[in-house]
Amino acid sequence: MSIRVAVADDSLLVREGVRALLTDQPDLDVVALAADRDELRAAVEATGPDVVVTDICMPPTNTDEGVQVALELHRTHPSVGVVVLSQYDDPAHATALLRDGVARRAYLLKERVAQPGQLVDAVRAVASGGSVIDPRIVEAMLVARTRTSGGLRHLTAREREVLAEMATGANNSTIAERLFVTVRAVERHINSIFAKLGLDQEGDSHRRVRAVLLYLSDRP
Repeated sequence: MSIRVAVADDSLLVREGVRALLTDQPDLDVVALAADRDELRAAVEATGPDVVVTDICMPPTNTDEGVQVALELHRTHPSVGVVVLSQYDDPAHATALLRDGVARRAYLLKERVAQPGQLVDAVRAVASGGSVIDPRIVEAMLVARTRTSGGLRHLTAREREVLAEMATGANNSTIAERLFVTVRAVERHINSIFAKLGLDQEGDSHRRVRAVLLYLSDRP
């Protein structure tokens, strides 16, 4: 069955561009277009999409309407995935989007619209319960490290090195190459990180995102 998608952006050009990219995929069906927050809310109720692709800034305030809708849907329509597109790599918006959980949530820079494979993959990921964070957003969160809580104090020095590499978006093979260890060793370290951070009951992709968020928020 096709993944039903609602697209929201106050720019007609962007709306139509995203619609064209998504409808070009045989498994995606754009069922609604919206130009502002209220239109998007009405579209969700009227068409029941599986995924919402929304700009972060729309009328009426042009601030964080996309995040507002995502948080509302988490409560009212938890099975609906949301891909938020932003022009700016603002870590505060990403943190707000994911504060109630990472499942079925994605945060991408709007420039990814010009890279249709990434946008399409994000739509499919959130539709199946996964999550995606743009690597540029992760980098910005690293730079914006402003809080400390000591939540990672029980990690060993090597585990912190592995987690720092995870925060750059590196996969296990790349981490192994950078730290001059085996992939099996990296996997053991990651499993230990998950256990120490209390993340051993979630899916692997969710645990990686949550672990990275904890790392970024706990850095001085």
